[in-house]
Amino acid sequence: MRFMILVKATKDSEAGVMPDTQLMAEMGRFNEELVSAGIMQAGEGLHPTSKGARVRFSGKNRSVIHGPFAETNELVAGFWIWKCKSLAEAIEWVKRCPNPMLVDSEIEIRQVFEAEDFGDALTPELREQEDRLRAATASGQPQAE
Repeated sequence: MRFMILVKATKDSEAGVMPDTQLMAEMGRFNEELVSAGIMQAGEGLHPTSKGARVRFSGKNRSVIHGPFAETNELVAGFWIWKCKSLAEAIEWVKRCPNPMLVDSEIEIRQVFEAEDFGDALTPELREQEDRLRAATASGQPQAE
């Protein structure tokens, strides 16, 4: 099972306050543990929403909303993609994580959908397309048209 681990934003992270050397070292050690255990597949921090945008969909219309965005507790400051045997295992790993912020914070855990989760809606043609796109993504090469 794959899980997306969402590091929730704080007022400091939204203000662009960067972690200190000690926190960077602690997170580096934790990431080393994750990689050594075969858990971590990806992970990155995100710039504040003041440098981002949202695209709102309404029927065929699209509108762009530029950051910063309100409601800091609903924003994401970073993420990992982990491969774990269960939600319980992902929870245990998150509990070992250093606090990623300088203040009280939260980390959210969400399971990533896999092809099997879509049942009959994922036809053989759609599964082939999914496999082809994953292979192209993994290779880093653009897909031939």
